[in-house]
Amino acid sequence: MTGEGKGLDSVSIALAGSGGAGVMTAGNMLLEAAAQAGYYGLMTRSSGPQIRGGEAAAMLRVATTPCDSVDDRYQVLVAIDWGNVARFAAELPLDAASLIVGDPAHGEPPEVFLKSGARHAPVTLKDIAKKITGGWPNMVALGLLGGIIGLPYAALRAAVERSLKKGGGALAASLAAVQAGAAEAARIGSSYALAPAPARTARWLITGNQAAGYGAIRGGVRFVAAYPITPATELLEWMAPSLERVGGTLVQAEDELASINMILGASYGGVPSLTATSGPGLSLMIEALGLGVAAEIPIVVVDVMRTGPSTGIATKTEQADLNLAMYGMHGDAPHLVLAPNSVADCLRTTQWATHLAETLQVPAIVLSDQFFGQARAVLERPETVAFAGERLRAAPNAADYKRYALTESGVSPMAIPGTAGITYTADGLEHAERGTPSSLASDHLAQLEKRARKLASIDYGEDWADLEGEGELAVITWGSCTGAVREAFSRARSDGITGRLLSLRLLSPAQPEKLRRALAGVTRALVIEQSFGGQFLRYLRGEYDLDCELTSFRKPGPLPARPDEIHRRILDWSRA
Repeated sequence: MTGEGKGLDSVSIALAGSGGAGVMTAGNMLLEAAAQAGYYGLMTRSSGPQIRGGEAAAMLRVATTPCDSVDDRYQVLVAIDWGNVARFAAELPLDAASLIVGDPAHGEPPEVFLKSGARHAPVTLKDIAKKITGGWPNMVALGLLGGIIGLPYAALRAAVERSLKKGGGALAASLAAVQAGAAEAARIGSSYALAPAPARTARWLITGNQAAGYGAIRGGVRFVAAYPITPATELLEWMAPSLERVGGTLVQAEDELASINMILGASYGGVPSLTATSGPGLSLMIEALGLGVAAEIPIVVVDVMRTGPSTGIATKTEQADLNLAMYGMHGDAPHLVLAPNSVADCLRTTQWATHLAETLQVPAIVLSDQFFGQARAVLERPETVAFAGERLRAAPNAADYKRYALTESGVSPMAIPGTAGITYTADGLEHAERGTPSSLASDHLAQLEKRARKLASIDYGEDWADLEGEGELAVITWGSCTGAVREAFSRARSDGITGRLLSLRLLSPAQPEKLRRALAGVTRALVIEQSFGGQFLRYLRGEYDLDCELTSFRKPGPLPARPDEIHRRILDWSRA
């Protein structure tokens, strides 16, 4: 894609190598340099299953417009060494217009890459770095990539200086290596230069995990307890100092069971609370989530999904925790399930989830994933949103206090421990209105109806989904598939295909009337998701009575959805 003959509107590049080669460091610097130069960007990452070391790949897309998705192919692949980089072949699609750069000291590129027809340009990264006292091959690669895509040296320098704040010899050596790499870009003669950067606006450079953490803080979360787990750990690492700055606290628990029970206790004490985990951890938390439903204690659980089942592939992405989040608890346990649909939306959705959990006194699960959580993006500064409503609290010395009073809305005042003149029981047993355990069928039915009623009584407004376009055809998706679907739909519109794009943000409770209005007049809908068994398709069929025919396009992780394959599927489906 070109910008009126003046360069590319978007370029995708990958930097790969063995653990310790500094691939992620150089990738992050390159993204920062792109931001310094005024471009938008998205960096995703992939690594092997090893706890330490192993192969790694930083995959970047730099563009003149915001980008929420990886592109179809990579124009440039640079390998600091080849190691086990061939394992990423399916994640790094190339074609005849691509360029492969590798150090001949580490052999030839694997055949799996060469068979794409890509041009191979050897560059002696290690030898070039050796000629610079304190030089590193990854900094040579940084300069090489910056030169290939046309980033100004001033932007690269600013990114390196920002990373190496102490300066001194390390900074000087790194800058010399960057300049040497840029010279090699000129020598090999392959240019994938970007079009001029757009006018500068207020932008952020942020990961999905950081955005989710910031959204939680904006929503009022002041206590976090969690056990580290890939790919949610960075959310906790970011929140630890950030919470301290707003008077909050983060505790590393001994396991997931402890962490969710800690946040239940903190929230019972009146402090909005959160934990973050991935699929295996969420599985362990299910019983305690049921306690939160029964005792009506608001908490937020951010599930940064990865491939499963069991330990799965910890460093890869998938959308296959949907069934667990929706239906995993025993008994009838109404709760909230929400999903962001972009890196930026991780902020808004987590903030909204916190607000809803507090307002409705119910657990909320936020379904992010590895793609969002560990992606780093240059994006427009998200708007500041203030959601109305807060936890309904009991006044001191309230007469005839009933913690689980059968109110019209289903929400009853919650007394915080220490509230003068009020005590009550809160546990996982079924109870009467006062909270005392009860085995009466009438109390069980009344409390079941109460817990369901409070989720059904609130107006969720327009945040429940994003709806774009119009026409008799629709594409329905959710989560991290949204960016690729949006780009594919844009291409389809250029082909003369009109239709609607619907990305659901609120998954539970279902919104049948809203979806019915959103799809009014639609005869066929294509459902796109990243799961092997079609969990989202089954969810739509189970929770909604739709008048249109549903067709499924699904693929499991770890390969992301790409615009081209979705575009082709939309074309085939629309013409069938």
